Amino acid sequence: MSEFRQKCIGKTNLVGSFAAIPHPVAVEVMAQSGLDFLCIDWEHAQISRDMIETMVRAADVHRVPAMVRVPGHAPEAIQAALDSGAQGVLVPRISTAPQAAMAVKASRYPPKGERGVGPGRAAGYGYRIPEYLAGANDRIVVAIQVETSEGLANIEAIAAVDGIDVIFVGPGDLSVSIDALGPQGVDRLNAAIRTIVGATIAHGKAAGIFCASPQPVGQWAAIGASFFILASDTMFLGAGAAANCAATRDELA
Repeated sequence: MSEFRQKCIGKTNLVGSFAAIPHPVAVEVMAQSGLDFLCIDWEHAQISRDMIETMVRAADVHRVPAMVRVPGHAPEAIQAALDSGAQGVLVPRISTAPQAAMAVKASRYPPKGERGVGPGRAAGYGYRIPEYLAGANDRIVVAIQVETSEGLANIEAIAAVDGIDVIFVGPGDLSVSIDALGPQGVDRLNAAIRTIVGATIAHGKAAGIFCASPQPVGQWAAIGASFFILASDTMFLGAGAAANCAATRDELA
């Protein structure tokens, strides 16, 4: 089992960030920041399939685990991400137990799943297929994202699916789906998050959540969440630039 997966399922507190800038330099900068892992955001960022592999390779240089948030449930996307050498996948918008089971099947080789064997980077471009096959099922982290009202309603069945390592809450989409936008929806959103985290932990899975800033991390850790994705490279870039620009103008005032 990989150290990354061992820490995930062992519920060690892990702090990562989304990598959305499609360039290896950005990945290397983020990898040197002290983060426990990076999650390449293939779902929302303008990243091509070949760039996924380049970004994973850049993370590998600094020995920081890289996983990929794939664009939807398609097994082909999951396989492409894993063939690139990613140590895990984050599958978004899982709303039912069958969808969760499909994510597991696409991520695991037989007999535990239906992932196809190919000569990708992960398997040494074909030169290390037997070695890779022998350990891949134990090494790959399978994380799913629950972020819809349907997923909230089905969380007990989703959390019971065998083979899921992490159930990750997407607060933004969840707030829209359950009509909990703005200050008036905070209590409703927090209650939904607590329901998802509670069910996840009750079924022995690791619970994760996206946090745009460090402040909410302690709140969710206190109820058992252990897998945190903190903001993104683009968010850090914008916040750092804005803060330094404001400080410079203060010096000039």
